[in-house]
Amino acid sequence: MYPEDRDDDVLAERFAENGDHLRAVAYRMLGSRAEADDAVQEAWMRLSRSDPDEIDNLRGWLTTVVARVCLDMLRSRRSRREEPLEAPVTPARADTPTTALDPEQEVVLGDSVGIALLVVLETLAPAERVAFVLHDLFAMPFDEIAPIVGRSPAATRQLASRGRRRVQGSRAHPDADVGRQREIVTAFLAASRGGDLGALLALLDPDVVLRADAAAIATGAPPEVRGAEAVAATFAGRARAAQPAVVDGSAALVWAPRGEPRVVFGLTFANGRITAIDMLADPELLPELGVELLEG
Repeated sequence: MYPEDRDDDVLAERFAENGDHLRAVAYRMLGSRAEADDAVQEAWMRLSRSDPDEIDNLRGWLTTVVARVCLDMLRSRRSRREEPLEAPVTPARADTPTTALDPEQEVVLGDSVGIALLVVLETLAPAERVAFVLHDLFAMPFDEIAPIVGRSPAATRQLASRGRRRVQGSRAHPDADVGRQREIVTAFLAASRGGDLGALLALLDPDVVLRADAAAIATGAPPEVRGAEAVAATFAGRARAAQPAVVDGSAALVWAPRGEPRVVFGLTFANGRITAIDMLADPELLPELGVELLEG
């Protein structure tokens, strides 16, 4: 039983003070604002059923709860790969403390969550993703993460290390010159539309990988295509409706009928070639990417 003099308004206020942090943790783990909100709502429900006098560190307790909820959601997601990652937006429950995000808070939620990171995080196993996000992005000690993922601190360190290597590998020596990126995108688009395999191969890294998110896979896109020849064959004679754009600060391709982005092809560049293409069709993620359409 809880103390009779428990002040739920004070508890809700203390929870709301941690809301932005919890949403940031959940969003990086899940890559979905709707699912992140669901995880935070679940944390509130569990807190409301708990005795706050027995919680020494509320922020740490809530972070642990959200992480465990996210881990369960990630494991469930991997068991039903054929379904889109995004669930319909769930209205906030009336009994869940909520606060509107101002522009500064939006930055807290959105920083470090560019296209490349979100897509690479999707390739990690659930425990790897949780360990990497909690340690590398939120500086949680391994001995606190270990009980969440059900591993020893040493094994948890290895999980985070594997996730870190995957993320760092995806960002190795990127070409940051947007002007040069746009030249490559223009040439790639022309070669794709013209079915010029030779030109496409010249623009693609031999080990290029084409990845699709769950929303794109649900429409028939292959989850992954590897190698320059296979990726070139995928694009040859196509992309007629695509147009160049700047997305997340980098040159990209976008399919935007009537000016409304429906599919983003996020590109990673290195040594003057395209090393990765991330096909994103998630209707909730796309508005957050800051797509700037270009003529072409």
